[in-house]
Amino acid sequence: MSSGPLPQVVWFKRDLRLEDHAALHRAAMAGPVVALVIVEPDYWRGPDTSGRQWRFWRACMADLAEAIARRGGRLCLRVGDAVGELEALRAQIGPFALWAHEETGNAFTFARDRTVRRWARAQGVPFVELRQFGVIRGRGLNRDHWAAAWDAMMAQPLLPVPDIVWQSAPGRDALPGAGALGLVPDDAGAAEAAGRAAALSTLGSFLFERGEHYTKAMSSPLSAPDACSRLSWHLAYGSVSMREVWQATRQRYADLPDEARHWRQALRSFMARLHWHCHFIQKLESEPEAEFRPFARRYVGLRPPADPARLAAWAQGRTGYPFVDAVMRALQATGWTTFRMRAMLMSFAAYDLWLPWQEAGLVLARAFIDYEPGIHWPQCQMQAGETGINTVRIYSPIKQGMDQDPEGRFIRAWVPELSNVPGAWLHAMDKMDRAQREALCPDYPVPIVDHGAAARAAHQAIAALRSTREARAEADSVQRRHGSRKRTTARKKEAQSSARKAEREQIPQMQFDL
Repeated sequence: MSSGPLPQVVWFKRDLRLEDHAALHRAAMAGPVVALVIVEPDYWRGPDTSGRQWRFWRACMADLAEAIARRGGRLCLRVGDAVGELEALRAQIGPFALWAHEETGNAFTFARDRTVRRWARAQGVPFVELRQFGVIRGRGLNRDHWAAAWDAMMAQPLLPVPDIVWQSAPGRDALPGAGALGLVPDDAGAAEAAGRAAALSTLGSFLFERGEHYTKAMSSPLSAPDACSRLSWHLAYGSVSMREVWQATRQRYADLPDEARHWRQALRSFMARLHWHCHFIQKLESEPEAEFRPFARRYVGLRPPADPARLAAWAQGRTGYPFVDAVMRALQATGWTTFRMRAMLMSFAAYDLWLPWQEAGLVLARAFIDYEPGIHWPQCQMQAGETGINTVRIYSPIKQGMDQDPEGRFIRAWVPELSNVPGAWLHAMDKMDRAQREALCPDYPVPIVDHGAAARAAHQAIAALRSTREARAEADSVQRRHGSRKRTTARKKEAQSSARKAEREQIPQMQFDL
């Protein structure tokens, strides 16, 4: 065994970059670096993973391997159980220190990280995990101080790529294909959009070209693909850090002249959403059970197991509601849709179809290339009305279509069965009689439910649960654990005001202030 510095194994997971990488930066100062990635087949067999996610992650990983090779290193690629692969690596290269970023993932990664920590303690392997987002590890968080801690982390200087002495280690020569992991190959999304260069290009085009009308254009599926930042994929896989995005946005905002009103409003709104990103991930970090159970436990069992026919109709875009179906089909084809459309899809599943958010959430998780468990699962139960603290918003699929796609261009693009339906009927399919439907759209289904009746029934069921003293006491507990707090700095007040204004500009749906 060598008597030199201990090898420093940097385990890359969803932080696929070299820049502003705290674990890599610290490891490089301690000794020669082994860059490690472990492809875990059991993870990719999970119910919330998909071939489209693997395709994007794989492209990001290949980009990382190339970046390491350009600097004289070689990515150590291993396939298997994390502990088993770490133990095999230790047998091959001798003792090492292990570095990684803290990860707020799904139940699999949560259990895996706990197992790795136990293994490291038992084997005497130093294992250091460092923060990547503005998320604080553990359950005992005081939310009153969270925003200040987030601010402090985002203000820290960006970490450059350090001078690295690379150490090679045995591994595979190539990443496996989707089929080798039991995944159905899925070409949704553009693999060429993955990686570090694509992330920086996307950030730059948003801040300097595309983002001026972000606040008003973020909701409609017609305008959002261009007006939104489109950074969610890159933040989910870590080809760019949250701190890099935050600081670039702050600098661009500071450089804007006062008369650039639309740009300033857009960037204030965007900065509020960057903060929101970590605020939601913190919920799952502090209460991992939220992937499966509502924050307010009295809602457990509110909805029966999913009706398979209803779940399939919704997932395939065959509900008989044109705008809902168009959004779902576009999502299934591209791997992305706007935040408002995500909320509408979950609202329709949870209220109109009375499907449990856990089962509907798995459909959406597999469809999203940018699946971020810490955002996704708290949002699913929030949109389903099961947090106990949020206003119940039941989105009208008809009104959403009229607001976001008044001419039906998006609907016609994704639901070709309706190409012959006149515009006057496209958002009012119930006005057509049977003969007209047979003549104009014989292959399109009739509405799977009556929206008004379903919304009223859902409202009554949730109102009954929320009306008791016990429900209010539980809501207070949820608010203390997970609710947002007032933000104290002038910058935060400005960003929050902008976000509230943006919400007011969107016409409210059927809202039940229970």
